[in-house]
Amino acid sequence: MMHRSRAVFHRDPGGEAAPLLSVSDLHTWFELRQWGFLRVGAVHAVDGVTFELARGEAVAFVGESGCGKSTLARTLLALHRPSRGEVRFDGRTLGDLDGAELKAYRAEVGYVQQDPYGALPPFLDVRRILAEPLIVHGVRDRAERERRIRAVLEEVRLSPVEEYLPKFPHMLSGGQQQRVVIARALILAPAMVIADEPVSMLDASVRIEILNLLRSIQARRELTLAFITHDLSTVRHFAERIFVMYAGRVVESAPVDDLLDHPLHPYTQALLAAIADPDAANATRQREVPVGEPPSLLNPPTGCRFHPRCPHALAGLCDRDDPPDFAPRDHHLSACWLHR
Repeated sequence: MMHRSRAVFHRDPGGEAAPLLSVSDLHTWFELRQWGFLRVGAVHAVDGVTFELARGEAVAFVGESGCGKSTLARTLLALHRPSRGEVRFDGRTLGDLDGAELKAYRAEVGYVQQDPYGALPPFLDVRRILAEPLIVHGVRDRAERERRIRAVLEEVRLSPVEEYLPKFPHMLSGGQQQRVVIARALILAPAMVIADEPVSMLDASVRIEILNLLRSIQARRELTLAFITHDLSTVRHFAERIFVMYAGRVVESAPVDDLLDHPLHPYTQALLAAIADPDAANATRQREVPVGEPPSLLNPPTGCRFHPRCPHALAGLCDRDDPPDFAPRDHHLSACWLHR
């Protein structure tokens, strides 16, 4: 059976609530010019992405480096303007926001960056780092700012608070720096947080601790949380749904257990096959991984973008026609002609 619209995550058994975030046929392209005026093409970083996120839902966007997931995150943060398509947040269209409205939107969407040390101003202490967004967004009362700063530091488990308030970023460990970044993302009480590879720069010993912290805060605050990662092994106990991206597009999406236990798209199967196996007995097992490299987003292939690397590609179909979303399982979509 073919299904041309994206699955909607259902939370209310008595009816479907309006999504917090709705993305429709989103394209974010970057023009390339020679000598400053001669157009030579465009990088199709995000190229026709559609999905919805419910209030309080935790989702993961996964894929190889260069697949477009970070560009998607920055487009949702209104740091990039869409080339085509629409992003609606709580009923408002992002492309229509400007000035004060755009500033208000950015207060509702927190951002956790990949590199905590690079994300923190080195010449400001923790108190000033967390006070800055409050000042920018009009919290003038110093006592109220101090109250919020102390509360959010307690929430991210940096205590005793007095010990951390006067510290500068270089005086903190990587895990402590990332907790400050998370605190800054939460300080304005956003409705949604986008976390872009939030643990990839951290030691393995603190990664699961930071992920558990994010998940507990998300559940307690009922945040919508979009988790950007290339590592499928971290998402099973973190996200409720997974979107798999390849070459600027979402090629598969499903509830987390369904996708990890029953991957349908050949690219998702390849990603899962590449996950390291901790069992030493399987160290010599031959893994079936696709040959070649991801395509250039300046000149993506016709048809299915994965077909040059796909062991199951159908000649005359996969290399010619772009597959729609098929739904071979409930709430499980795969953009692959094998599932027509």
